[in-house]
Amino acid sequence: MFQGLTYYLSEHPSIVGFRWSHSQSWGSTWSFLFTAILCYIALALFLHLVLSLLRRSGRPVPLGPIPALHSLSMALISATIFTGILLSAAAEIRDTRWFWRRSKTPFQWLLCFPLGTRPSGRVFFWSYAFYLSRFLHTLRTFITILRRRDLSFFRLFHHSILILMSFLWLEFSQSFQVLAILLTTSVYAVVYGYRFWTSIGLPSACFPFVFSCQMVLLGCNILCHFGVLLLHFMKGDCNGIGAWVLNSVLNGAILLLFLNFVVKMHRKRRKRVGDFDAVNKAETDVVKDKRI
Repeated sequence: MFQGLTYYLSEHPSIVGFRWSHSQSWGSTWSFLFTAILCYIALALFLHLVLSLLRRSGRPVPLGPIPALHSLSMALISATIFTGILLSAAAEIRDTRWFWRRSKTPFQWLLCFPLGTRPSGRVFFWSYAFYLSRFLHTLRTFITILRRRDLSFFRLFHHSILILMSFLWLEFSQSFQVLAILLTTSVYAVVYGYRFWTSIGLPSACFPFVFSCQMVLLGCNILCHFGVLLLHFMKGDCNGIGAWVLNSVLNGAILLLFLNFVVKMHRKRRKRVGDFDAVNKAETDVVKDKRI
């Protein structure tokens, strides 16, 4: 069973022979990338505007099992990509280590691709699969809007940047992408699995589970970015370092927006708690006055 899994996830001819090409790979052109991101933002804003104009009762649109099915599909896809790129990275290290074993370790290869690396082969097949999965990930935005929740700039920016960054990984054979995909898909598999768990009525965690997972992912990404920077200057040039710089800037912007979003949510929560305490105090005072 393990041999069959290894074959279909890392040794299949379509995986081994994969090549990122503007003429053969769907969604591989710059025009498609920017058109897709603009369409996503426009549709999200339009849907949010329409529902805001029609909102009277404040009731959410009944979606039935759609949110649960989306969470389940994202969890399974993330787990598949994680397993596939893990097996593919091990196979690539096994097949090419003779070429670079004197200059770096497998972990250094995961952080820093040698100069001249082309977007072809096993790991880039799964990088392409990760890129395509980002479009399925954006459906979470529309589910959130239909549930009558506020559409945040952070959500639009975050999803759009994830699509852009995963495109840059393939276009410029960027270093660090293998570890980034491993970290992201492992966390997404857990987070979406948890969301599916709670959406079917099972008990939720007693702490902010999704937020904790997001913080772990951000922390690991920051550490890995520092690792790439050190290897680039200490061990020699890393492939796609220009795209990595842009990736780092975008990640920094996401981190700042995320922290700002967390601060705003914390302030709203404190305000709600304060209002609730004020109401309770007023009711208590009324009861005391009646007793008097």
